[in-house]
This record gives sequence, C-alpha cells and structure tokens, in this order.
Amino acid sequence: MFTSVVISAISVALFWIAALTLWWQMHAWRTPETLASTRFDRPDGGDRLAFSLLLPARHEQAVLEHTIARLLESGHTDYEIIVIVGHDDPETAAVADRAAAGAPGRVRVVVDHNEAKNKPKALNTALPHCRGDIVGVFDAEDQVHPQLLSHVDHAFRATGADVVQGGVQLINFHSSWYSLRNCLEYFFWFRSRLHLHAEKGFIPLGGNTVFVRTEVLREAGGWDQNCLAEDCDLGVRLSSAGKKVVVAYDCDMVTREETPGSLMSLLKQRTRWNQGFLQVYRKKDWQRLPGRGQRWLARYTLMTPFMQAASGVIIPVNFAVAVFLDVPVGVAIITFLPLITAMVTFVFEIVGLHDFGRQYGLRVRFVHYLKLVVGGPFYQVMLAGAAIRAVWREQRGRNEWELTSHTGAHLETAPSGAAPSGAPIREDAHR
Repeated sequence: MFTSVVISAISVALFWIAALTLWWQMHAWRTPETLASTRFDRPDGGDRLAFSLLLPARHEQAVLEHTIARLLESGHTDYEIIVIVGHDDPETAAVADRAAAGAPGRVRVVVDHNEAKNKPKALNTALPHCRGDIVGVFDAEDQVHPQLLSHVDHAFRATGADVVQGGVQLINFHSSWYSLRNCLEYFFWFRSRLHLHAEKGFIPLGGNTVFVRTEVLREAGGWDQNCLAEDCDLGVRLSSAGKKVVVAYDCDMVTREETPGSLMSLLKQRTRWNQGFLQVYRKKDWQRLPGRGQRWLARYTLMTPFMQAASGVIIPVNFAVAVFLDVPVGVAIITFLPLITAMVTFVFEIVGLHDFGRQYGLRVRFVHYLKLVVGGPFYQVMLAGAAIRAVWREQRGRNEWELTSHTGAHLETAPSGAAPSGAPIREDAHR
C-alpha cells in the first residue's frame, strides 16, 4: 500500500511539473496578440542614447575579430566597444589591440588582472570605464545585427525600461544531434518563455544582448563576481528592486551564436548554469520580490536543477518499480501519466522546429525531425547528468569557471539543403 501511494504521488507530481513547464514554454504561441507583443517596435529614427558595449574575451582569438568587425557595422551613431582581455591571454589581446588601432575612439581595450578569471570579474573590471548611458553585454562569438542598437535605443525611450533584453539564437542546428535540440531550447526560451517572466515581474536575464541603464547597473553594484550565473543573479536583483525589464524578440534582430563544440563542452556549460542557479537560490535575493506569485515562480525556476537531477534518478526507478513489483493496475496506469506530457511536448517541439526553420530561412528536413524525436531521451539524460554534476560540485565547493570554447561554427555557410541566405520563406519578418 505504502509503495503504491509513493509511486502514485511521484507520478502525479512529475505530470504536473511537466505540464506546467510545457504551458509556460508555449507562452508566445497561445494567442496572436501575445506573439505580436513580443516584437521590437520600429525605431523612430532618432539615436539619442549612448552605448558602452562590453565584450569579454578569453582565448577567443578565432572569433573575436569577426565579432568586433560586425559590431562596427552598427547603424547607431553613438557607441563604444570595450574589449576585456586577460593579462595572461596574449593571443586574444593581440586581436583586440589590432581592432582598437584600426578603429581609434570606437574600440578600447581593458585588461583584467584578476588571477582567477571569470566573466563577471571581467565585466566589473570594465564597468568604471563605461561612458555611455546604456551598458550592453555581448559574448566574443556573437553576430550582432547592425540595426539592433537603434531598436534598443527606441525600446528604452518608448517604454521607460531600465533593462532591455534582446533575443539570442544558436543557429548551427545541423552540426550534431544535440546541437539541433540546443538550438531549439534557445528558440523556446528567448522566443517565448522569457516574455512570460518579464510579464510576471521576475526574470533571470540572459548573459548577452542584454542592455542596462548605466546608473541602474552601478547602483546595483555591477555583477556578482563569485556567481556562475551572473546574468541570472543580476536579473533577480533588479527584479527584486522593482526595475522595469522589457524583452523584445525579432528573428531579424537576434544575436546569432554557435552551440558548444562537443557534448562534454555542453555538459560543462549546462553544469555551470545549473550551479549558478543554485547559488542564486541560496543567496535568497528572490525572497525580496513583492508578490507571492513572483516568489513562487522564482523558487520554481531557480530550483529547476534540483528537479532535473531528482527526475533523472526517480523516473527510471519509479518505472522499474511499477513494472517489476506487484502493484494494482490503477497504480501502474498512473505511472504512465508523465508519458502523456512527454508525447505532447514532442508534438510541440516538432511544431517549434518547423517554425524555427521558417523564421530563419533554414530548410528543415525529415532527418532533422527524426533526430529531434530520437535524440530527446538522450538529451534529457545529458540534462539530468549536468544537474547532478552541478549539485555535486556545489556541495564540494567547486566554483571554478569552466570556459566554453568557440570555433565559429555559426559563421559557416549554410549547410547542404539549407535555403540560401535571404530566402523568402520567413514568416516573422520585421514590421
């Protein structure tokens, strides 16, 4: 009897957790009005804010030059690029210095002398050097749209926002089976889920294509240099302080990135993010959110690594117990409840992959849908493994920054079978 009750309770809990997560994931797809509200408004033609764009780079000599060149194509009239390099990274520093010499007054180099390097320390090193009204953050491999700053400028002035979070999209979906799922994760997060968080008044910010008023950032004390998810931490602190965060997404304006180059690299990246979420949870800044619903959403979001780690262990154990132990038929049926949400999620992901291909002019073939479905369980195992590793590292006090290397896979030409650049099959063109 006791075993049946425990199995039933776990199965029902897993069902509701998965159903709730799916509902939030579908936020932008629920109504046309919601979908329309997620886009940037057209700029009014006036560039009135000055931008300081921070570009932390560590061992990024392979992609940094291309990224700076792309930023220099910006149509905005008032911005500076501050490249942050480590004192022990001469290869990246050489690229940054060459760019600064080629664009004096527009590109500056700041050297991070901290012995232990990480992204928030680099950002805090550069913050006192910022001259602009707005501080923007990009990663060293980012491909930024030339008109993005003009759109963000208008968004700040039109909404009175303290923070504007733009879209980020991994684009090399064809590189491997896991890159396809990784790209889709970004699509759902920036296209949909993040808008729900902004609407509810609690948002874990992204690590790049995020813009904050300089005075607001300085009042907040910059980034937490000991946090492995400094972006999430900043979002929680600004949300708790009542700052207005606006999220805007437009497939024309998203910053394009690449997926980690190997499954191990992805595992380490996801471990870092999960561990950072746990650190933010333990700091308890989220408890200062004014609304009970906001605090509940924050607790749920920040506890996601714990739930992933637990589900990675519980689901197979629960299923095995139901199959091999003598339990009533009704209890055995209840254990299949999580399977219902899993099937619905698969259908939604297939629709999402179709939309992703249309919006980015990429020809998604049958084999990609097949990889999406077949790779799903293996990807969940990887996520659960990363969550378990994050909990293990946090308990052991292992907080060193595991750097994700970049190779420029998102800069490659379209794969065989992809629609040519600019092919008119997008349905979400800027309006």
